Amino acid sequence: MKEVNIIGREEEKLLLESIAANASADLVAVYGRRRIGKTYLIRNCLQKQIVFEYSGIHNVETGVQLAGYCKALSKQLNNNIALPEAGDWFAAFELTTKLLQKKMRRKKAVIFLDEFPWMQTAKSNFLAAFEQFWNTWGSRQNNIAVILCGSAASWMIQNVVRNKGGLHNRITQKIPLQPFTLYETELFLKSRNVQLNRYQVTQLYMAWGGVPHYLEQVSSGLSAAQIIDRTCFTKNGFLYNEFTDLYKALFDSADRHFKVIRALAAKPMGLNRNEIIKVCKLQSGGSTSTLLEELSASGFITPYIPVGKKTKDSIYKLTDEYSLFYLKFMENNRSGSKGAWLRLSDTPAWKSWSGLAFESICMKHIPAVKKALGISGIYSETAIWKSRGNSSNDKAQIDLVINRRDNCINLCEIKFYENIFSLDKKYAAALQKKKNIFRQEAKTNKQLFITLITSAGLLANENSIGLIDQQLKLDDLFINWQKEG
Repeated sequence: MKEVNIIGREEEKLLLESIAANASADLVAVYGRRRIGKTYLIRNCLQKQIVFEYSGIHNVETGVQLAGYCKALSKQLNNNIALPEAGDWFAAFELTTKLLQKKMRRKKAVIFLDEFPWMQTAKSNFLAAFEQFWNTWGSRQNNIAVILCGSAASWMIQNVVRNKGGLHNRITQKIPLQPFTLYETELFLKSRNVQLNRYQVTQLYMAWGGVPHYLEQVSSGLSAAQIIDRTCFTKNGFLYNEFTDLYKALFDSADRHFKVIRALAAKPMGLNRNEIIKVCKLQSGGSTSTLLEELSASGFITPYIPVGKKTKDSIYKLTDEYSLFYLKFMENNRSGSKGAWLRLSDTPAWKSWSGLAFESICMKHIPAVKKALGISGIYSETAIWKSRGNSSNDKAQIDLVINRRDNCINLCEIKFYENIFSLDKKYAAALQKKKNIFRQEAKTNKQLFITLITSAGLLANENSIGLIDQQLKLDDLFINWQKEG
């Protein structure tokens, strides 16, 4: 079988390879948003070990799901010979056990159940049957690994990773698959012979993030603006109708999710839990907490703890690039004609949005920022900050605060410009004012460093010298780092 070159995913590949090689039973949970490359990673990393694979069918009755599963058993484990009909999932997993026992050898065997959440249909007792299968047989086999995979990340976390029933503490490994970083995105595009400079790559990332399946739509010889125009704004474009499909595929009742997403899209600086409840007219109980956790686990929103606050004071921001881009530009430009984005990308609205989008990218690349600053080995906490001042003279906000254990704080100002950024006298005064207000309100004696992150660098002049302590450029974000969790 032909070897496949998997771009990025270094930690995940090492983990899957170790699972395939060890001599113990493994139950692995792999989850992440739609089109992130979960199936591709597992199939190609474990292609020699997978002895049985089944993918759940979305929104079908139990009988249809069972029939599909048993047909896969027949084809893959029984030489395509018809099997007796399984009346329920308990019978189906008992049949699975018998067939696997005939196939298994000393070599580690992998069972891959893709779209695992879709297999749980109403009143099917699927999860209970799987729990019995694993606890009474699977967990006792030293040469077996079962990979449970799902795009409904919140369901996977609640029902598999944090299961309080038969699967409680049974997961031996979990792999939350994230979108590509800028570094991995560049590698992926180059592997497809797409040669774009880093400013162009960043523009693509702003529009749809590091989702591999989206990036597969990129063709060589086109600018980022041309690619976005063709993919998002023409009626046959791959991402033209992706927004609604994306949420409905992940959440059974997506109306409330849409409300939260739209509310956060309208507030770039984010909303706290109470503000979300008020704006979206939600209940204040546990259902809202579950809703926010579902969106967060699926990678659409991110909670940030403001400086000096606690978890309960978190500010939620919409951080899924495609959702932000769709609601800002695509939703109201549905003519489907070519050239829509080429016109929109030259407007003040784009310039304003691009700055916010670049801030979000920097927040997702904090390990790269810390590495560029030389503080990777220093414990630190990151946050956003907004002053308490009510008057215009007292108002200030800082894009990113890095509070370090070595008694220092980086106050990061983030700017996205095509050309080298020049600091004028007015802007310099505003930065100094921010620093003063932050020190006063945070009541800190720590060393404060003003750190400027730009796309093309800073022009040194009389306004920047002595004020800007460190500067980072786009290139500093295009590095590899070891991911956590």
